[in-house]
Amino acid sequence: MSTELTIQTQLMVGRAASRRSLVFFLIGALTLTTAILNMTIGSVDLPFLSVIKELFLPVQGSDINFIVWKVRLPRTLAAVMGGAYLACSGLLLQVYFRNPIVGPFVLGISSGASLTVSLVMLTALGLKLTYVTPFLTTLAGIVGAYGVMVLVVAIGAKIKSGATLLITGLMFGYVCSSFTSILTALAEKEKIKGFVLWGMGSFSGFKWIEIYILLVLGGLLVLAVFLLSKPLNAFLLGEDYAASMGVSVRRFRIFILLAASSLAGLVTAMAGPVAFIGLAVPHMARLSLATSDNRVLVPGACLMGALVTSLCDLIARMWLSPVELPVSAITAFFGAPIVIGLLLKRGARL
Repeated sequence: MSTELTIQTQLMVGRAASRRSLVFFLIGALTLTTAILNMTIGSVDLPFLSVIKELFLPVQGSDINFIVWKVRLPRTLAAVMGGAYLACSGLLLQVYFRNPIVGPFVLGISSGASLTVSLVMLTALGLKLTYVTPFLTTLAGIVGAYGVMVLVVAIGAKIKSGATLLITGLMFGYVCSSFTSILTALAEKEKIKGFVLWGMGSFSGFKWIEIYILLVLGGLLVLAVFLLSKPLNAFLLGEDYAASMGVSVRRFRIFILLAASSLAGLVTAMAGPVAFIGLAVPHMARLSLATSDNRVLVPGACLMGALVTSLCDLIARMWLSPVELPVSAITAFFGAPIVIGLLLKRGARL
């Protein structure tokens, strides 16, 4: 009898592994297809073979070379990496708070970035720091995002309650938003336009130096999260259980907050606030892969985030072309129904 149960268990595990492999393949294929569409479709449509040829055998000085290497490839890579990092950030926070209705901006990261960006774009401060342009806005966003992150992590080292820390992050966000609103009310109309466009979120205009920063810093963080998937699984079952498994709970809590805030802050600083990806995509990954194992969910959520974000960026560019829509307006169409469904499923009790 025990032998039959063992065989049945092995068959079930094998089927689950095969199913997950198929899901990974499909998501990867769809992500690659969407990336190619982002490269070929636009105000100037490029033939598929010409784009592929240009990627492997670039012709310097040609129009296709400029469009591919200066405009579309950086934007495509930014959308792919940005979506992956936001999804990973949301997954970490949902594990930390053990709450499915949590996203990467609940800790005031977006509001902190908005505050420092508003200081540069809406005041005379930007005129005094022109020597660091054209990356001034990005640098300002990073300073604000990481500034709030440091405060939250410092408080997280002393507070054991996840709910209390969540409320603290929200309060930081409200304070930063208040200062940003005051600056916006006092600013000149010409300056407000640029700030509002940044606040809508967009992956356009990325430069290669920013792509390298995203790739190196974000890639190292995601790799660290993946290598610590087993402690994440233990943490998901409760801090007492994680401690019994040898996890240093205090240090690990700080790591989760640091990694989640860093990933979200990095993307927010460069692309502006991109809503719902960090909140909705981890649930999409759980449903698609039918597992709560973070060894599977971390790469799965990153891949799903890359797919959804690049698809939303494509729709934002092409839906009402030549007018480009804010990417957050499109991601809301994906994320809002999922959040509403979760609220209904939980009886509207967070």
